[in-house]
Amino acid sequence: SSCLFTLPVRGSEGLYMVNGPPSFTESTAFQRDSGKNCKAVAFSKDGSLFAWCNGEKVNIVNITNAELLRSFDLPKTVCLEFSPKNNVLATWQAYTTAKDGTAGVPNLQLHEVKTGKCLKSFIQKKMQNWCPCWADDESICARNVNNEVHFFENNNFNTIANKLHLQKVNDFVLSPGAQPTKVAVYVPGSKGAPSFVRLYQYPNFNGPQSALANKSFFKADKVTMLWNKKATAVLVIASTEVDKTGASYYGEQTLHYIATNGESAVVQLPKNGPIYDVVWNPNSVEFCAVYGFMPAKATVFNLKCDPVFDFGTGPRNAAYYSPHGHILVLAGFGNLRGQMEVWDVKNYKLISKPVASDSTYFAWCPDGEHIVTATCAPRLRVNNGYKIWHYTGSVLHSYEVPSNEEMWQVFWQPCLDGVFPVKAVKYQAVPSELPSAEPKPAQAYRPPALRNKPATSSKLHEDEPPQNMKPQGSSDKPLSKTALKNQRKHEAKKAAKQEAKADANQEPAQSSASQSAPRSTVPAVTSGDPEVDKKIKNLKK
Repeated sequence: SSCLFTLPVRGSEGLYMVNGPPSFTESTAFQRDSGKNCKAVAFSKDGSLFAWCNGEKVNIVNITNAELLRSFDLPKTVCLEFSPKNNVLATWQAYTTAKDGTAGVPNLQLHEVKTGKCLKSFIQKKMQNWCPCWADDESICARNVNNEVHFFENNNFNTIANKLHLQKVNDFVLSPGAQPTKVAVYVPGSKGAPSFVRLYQYPNFNGPQSALANKSFFKADKVTMLWNKKATAVLVIASTEVDKTGASYYGEQTLHYIATNGESAVVQLPKNGPIYDVVWNPNSVEFCAVYGFMPAKATVFNLKCDPVFDFGTGPRNAAYYSPHGHILVLAGFGNLRGQMEVWDVKNYKLISKPVASDSTYFAWCPDGEHIVTATCAPRLRVNNGYKIWHYTGSVLHSYEVPSNEEMWQVFWQPCLDGVFPVKAVKYQAVPSELPSAEPKPAQAYRPPALRNKPATSSKLHEDEPPQNMKPQGSSDKPLSKTALKNQRKHEAKKAAKQEAKADANQEPAQSSASQSAPRSTVPAVTSGDPEVDKKIKNLKK
């Protein structure tokens, strides 16, 4: 399958582009910039324009004909972004105040790509959420200013067309896709009031009645809001910095579902522990969550928040749907070993189990066939490089930088939806010139006393298999929400019953200390009053 994509590679060797499958040669559409100081790069959404800052200038090239379109004298730029229709390039430099403490100069610039003129400059102190957000058709653009959201229309940045003013808007996300644009806003709780997420339709912002939906929750220091592609619903991952129960040093997370029709729910996750990742299927009717203390569970849910398929447990902390939504990769990166499971979503069949050890980055190619995994600095300083895979598990291309060099970033050139038709899922590994990436299995440590004896399997835990691979006879369907609640109630009742039983068996369970001491043969004394007996028993305990 020929893929027309390039991959920019940025690192201590400079900035260059590599052609994607099948050639993997250096692209001639971009002249290598050998400077060691390339801080920022960005592609336009359709993949036709590419901008980078090399520590001297910000340049824009047209990738289709390798023509340099614009150059801006902004050497300190650290962030770049194009507006969705390529009309505006936004640049951000670190904010600095003047020596005498007076306000610094505006550090966020919006440049018109066609003319190169600066449309507007703002002071934007924080790097987080530095970039204004556009609707896909650029009819509106929004940014958070002192806890209120300011809206501009048709890239006219001299007049604020609308304001969304709530107590303290901490974060907001515009819906993707066509008009009308919807806005999800997050307001953190204060002084005992809960946090809430509200959905609005632009520009109806008057009073709480005008909101499309509202969900409040207590456990939230920060939230992540994820719109589905059709803009019908938002998933909210709410997390606290600290877990009050002390069960986890990740803090505590809960997952909420909010639909634009006003429905909302808490997604019941059948295993306790952190929520590592939540992703929407691009079809917008399902989402996958990876959650629970290791080995983590992964489950696909529908819009009723009922489980559709349970992948059991495994060493994983991330999930990635292919651009067409027909394949799902579950992976364990970061502090896990890089195992990946590639699943056919329609039939829930496992396609391949490649391993990309030490990966700090994973991305699907827009063609829905290829994947890049990479090991980048500063996350990891050694063995930097990238691999390009076919989802059937074959490594098609692999590059490692020389040992004294670093790679900072690699990513696919984007393209608009619909450029690539969805293809039938293959199960047979596609042919490759390269050997498959089988890492050497690490031998488990064995104490000297056991070294000459036959190895016994000593797993710390048994992984739970996916629901369609469980031994026959075990229940096949994942539990619905109500069934799950009932099961929890039932388990709690059972535990309570057993405690009561233990209490009723007058003889308290002997502690190990009392067992080693000679047991007195004196029968249990009863005073005749059961209340007093109980107190005596508790004292004895």
